[in-house]
Amino acid sequence: MKMQRTVPGIAAVAAAAVAAFAAYGAVQKVRDNAATGGLTLDLDGESVRVAARQGAGATPVGGLKRGQGSPEDDSKIAMVTARLLASNHYARQPINDSTSAQLFDAYLDTLDPQRLFFLDGDVAEFAADRDKLDDQITGSGDTSFAQKVFARYLQRYQQQTDFALAALKDPKNFDYSADQSFAVDRKQAARPKSTEEARALWTQRLRYEYLQLKMAGDKPAEITNKLSKRYNGGLRAVKEWDSDDVFELYLTTLTHVYDPHSDYFGRASAENFSIGMKLSLYGIGARLKSEDGYTVIEDITPGSPAQKSKKLRPGDKIVAVAQGRDGEAMDVVDMKLTKVVEQIRGPKGSVVRLTIQPADAPDASRREVVSIVRDEIKLEEQAANARLMLTPAVAGGKPTRIGVIDLPLFYSDPEKGKSATEDVAVLLRKLKAEGVDGVILDLRKNGGGSLPEAVSLTGLFIKSGPVVQVRDPSGAEGEPGVKVMDDNDRGVAYDGPLVVLTSRFSASASEIVAGALQDHGRALVVGDRSTFGKGTVQALVNLGPIMERMRVPTEADPGQIKLTIQKFYRPSGASTQLKGVEADVTLPSLNAALNVGESELERPLPYDTIAPVDFTKMNRVTPYLAELKARSQARVAADPDFVFLRGQIARLQKAGKEKTVSLNEAKRLQEKKELEAVLDARDKQLAARTAPADKVYILTLKDAAKPGLPAALTPAQLKAGVTASTDDDDTAADEATGAADTKSKKRTREPDADLNEARRILSDYIALSRKSGTPWSAPLAANQPK
Repeated sequence: MKMQRTVPGIAAVAAAAVAAFAAYGAVQKVRDNAATGGLTLDLDGESVRVAARQGAGATPVGGLKRGQGSPEDDSKIAMVTARLLASNHYARQPINDSTSAQLFDAYLDTLDPQRLFFLDGDVAEFAADRDKLDDQITGSGDTSFAQKVFARYLQRYQQQTDFALAALKDPKNFDYSADQSFAVDRKQAARPKSTEEARALWTQRLRYEYLQLKMAGDKPAEITNKLSKRYNGGLRAVKEWDSDDVFELYLTTLTHVYDPHSDYFGRASAENFSIGMKLSLYGIGARLKSEDGYTVIEDITPGSPAQKSKKLRPGDKIVAVAQGRDGEAMDVVDMKLTKVVEQIRGPKGSVVRLTIQPADAPDASRREVVSIVRDEIKLEEQAANARLMLTPAVAGGKPTRIGVIDLPLFYSDPEKGKSATEDVAVLLRKLKAEGVDGVILDLRKNGGGSLPEAVSLTGLFIKSGPVVQVRDPSGAEGEPGVKVMDDNDRGVAYDGPLVVLTSRFSASASEIVAGALQDHGRALVVGDRSTFGKGTVQALVNLGPIMERMRVPTEADPGQIKLTIQKFYRPSGASTQLKGVEADVTLPSLNAALNVGESELERPLPYDTIAPVDFTKMNRVTPYLAELKARSQARVAADPDFVFLRGQIARLQKAGKEKTVSLNEAKRLQEKKELEAVLDARDKQLAARTAPADKVYILTLKDAAKPGLPAALTPAQLKAGVTASTDDDDTAADEATGAADTKSKKRTREPDADLNEARRILSDYIALSRKSGTPWSAPLAANQPK
């Protein structure tokens, strides 16, 4: 596989960063100044003194503890980070008054996203710096604004905690007979004008939290205990912040002004990561983020304990963590993210129980307990796997043989000889040897990975041609800044009917593959309305070597900066950024009602287009697309699984549009009763079904290397929804982790409606193409490599 260009490595990016910094106004020399104890840096041709940060703005204020970093180091790091952003980020956005205003707003919203703490008067006081933050950072590395604002935040947090703890002692505050409501989304709301207004908001928030626990089945004494611990724990966590934490948060907020995927990682993050590695602790394989006081699952690692549980999904909120089979659950709402991670990590083989608020729960009081055994993620469990699915013959015909390849990640490990492309090629050869009529490439859970693997894997399905265009910020249409990555190998591993199954969670490299196969007219894309929409490239750069070369070294590790440096474009010239890849045939999806995707993030880079690349379309899809869409729409309209799904989507969308939630207990209980009735009816409907008549064979890479087929799944396994060799049925999993005695009501696992409909679409596609005489190329021999 030959390519014209690859994404630059870290060393190359670091060198480019230094060069670009020089062009912007490099650090030309550093000289000691004994008279002031400070440092002088020559930037933009004039000498700028780096503040010693010994006076106001240098010493932590408002009770904030000093971290390990010195004020002088922080100043240098802030200056270099800001200049690198301005000169190396893809947007080439200068740090000016506009950047300053965005940083001002973003920092306040990062600390107080629901606008419960800062008063109007606080913001008015801070506003004196609104258009000065750019000069402070680039001129002298002054980040004292961050400390000043955080000190006020700590003060308001203390006031709120004291107020809530006192209010918890009065039972009259928790009468829910009146028709009141609580604003659950105040991100665009006005800030409280006075302490009295703030206390009114705090009261309603406390009443909301109390009612949530009450509806989840807790008794008054339990609720008071949990909320007291929650508020005290939240305050304790905020008080544990030091100047390093605030500094990192401030620079991270600055990078997010540029786009949501750029980041600053300070010494605190690096040390926490190092500690976790040295202790050899194991987790659950989920990437977490903090959002409005909740720990939210952002992504789930393929092959991880979290993924194998089949009970967690991105968007779920973790509200409590318990150790072992019977340990007491610790409330983690408003807990610092690093502390939550510490609770989730633990020895290999141990059990952690997570109480979650499911992302797809229309009722915000719904709680589920998920028990997971901590473990390492084995490489083979992240690898591609396949299923051979035989659909019963209709009207005397032959059974339709469908191959499904599940690729969770575009992995590449040359040292261990692992390649997603090579593994998929092995599975394709096996499926062809078993006489498949068509193949589904399932990328629904694939969040990306290796770009070269995405290019080479696309080449398994096309003879040759462009796969993706990569644009540097200096590049315009037709200029050297745009490079094309081609599949130059004219071999084809599989040339038959192909469906690419995508979801809103298909991102980055997945979008490159889906977009290229769609542009070439090679595959039918089926799934959510569009994929995630991440069409950018990031480089992680260590600041230490750069600052050494600039002759502005620091005593401690200055951290790392992750910069967005390039954008992806399809062969057609359309960017995958923001819009993603739109499906040819769209299926109803809960993801449409969830805040998932690049467009839901703050300040994403825009969608745009560049000139297309010359290539010849295969036109395998367009002749049948209208008929395929019509048939699918008719089936989906009547399919019981999609009928139920549309009801769930409607309930979620209704809940999402309502910015307030009722605090009338009778009304909430009635709503909960109605929802439970819907779910109970659904459980009965699923329980009454007979097992599918399909024959399904699960094929691992080891199976693919053996002659013949493994045993088919049993009817009981098919009914239980087993889809991989590592799957357990829910009862066995609960017994293994001791989860059977939780408060969670056990629900029947939903069928994979999307995959079932994708199989029907592919069957139609096969039949229509045969009827029209489409000249599918003869498949390669089963033992012929790509």
